[in-house]
Amino acid sequence: MTILHSAVLGAIQGLGEFLPISSSAHLILAPWFFRWSDPGLGFDVALHLGTLAAVLAYFWQDIWLLIKGFWHSLFKSTRDFENNIYQKLAWFLIIASVPGAIIGKLLEQDAENAFRNPLLIAVTISGFALLLWLADYYGKKIKNLDRITWFDSLLVGLSQALAVIPGVSRSGSTIASGVALGFKRADAARFSFLMSIPIILGAGILNINHLHEGVTTQELIIGFVSAAVFGFIAIKYLIRYLSKHGFALFIWYRLILAVLIVLIVLNRGELQFWLNKILGK
Repeated sequence: MTILHSAVLGAIQGLGEFLPISSSAHLILAPWFFRWSDPGLGFDVALHLGTLAAVLAYFWQDIWLLIKGFWHSLFKSTRDFENNIYQKLAWFLIIASVPGAIIGKLLEQDAENAFRNPLLIAVTISGFALLLWLADYYGKKIKNLDRITWFDSLLVGLSQALAVIPGVSRSGSTIASGVALGFKRADAARFSFLMSIPIILGAGILNINHLHEGVTTQELIIGFVSAAVFGFIAIKYLIRYLSKHGFALFIWYRLILAVLIVLIVLNRGELQFWLNKILGK
């Protein structure tokens, strides 16, 4: 892997982690598109730590208020769920993170192995485009985060378990479920990004011992920095974009990408090969 490969894959991870386009699908597709070698788990850990740095940098003020809110909520004298949104939000983020993370972890390896197939990714990429459209079309988009309930949090949290399937997107599934539950797009995105912190942190901690497997320190640093920079940009501008626009841009992108995948498979004469993989031959 070259330095350029490290930077490109870092950018893909940074953008794909927060835009509703699926980072896992793009990290599978990019080496396939360009015929690059698989960088391995160690590099994947560095990229995820980069996106963690991005979300921590962007939301550091909210994170501090959430920590304070959680602490104050533990004591009767300072507990005020009625008027302090950060006390309530801290607990709802916990409710959202735990069940989805457990289910996702149980299914992650099997799902990723089963869907490491361009044709299947084309199906999931385009199929979830339809779900994004349905959520955006039918969601009322009137609720702010101060109206969130434990039920909302649980459903949004469970929806992220779908993201173990490459092509679905963790941010896409959680933002779409938030919008479907009636939240404004930007508020659904903010909750999704805050919820990503324990998920990314947990995944990083579980795999930290693989950090130097198969890659050099320079490649890790380049990938980390690229993922952090592009992740920060994605968070900043997606929240701004969704405050005024819908998901149409990402829906069209997904559909075009799915068509492109199929065309490349046909052009390379790989159709039978990937169909056999699906059929287990």
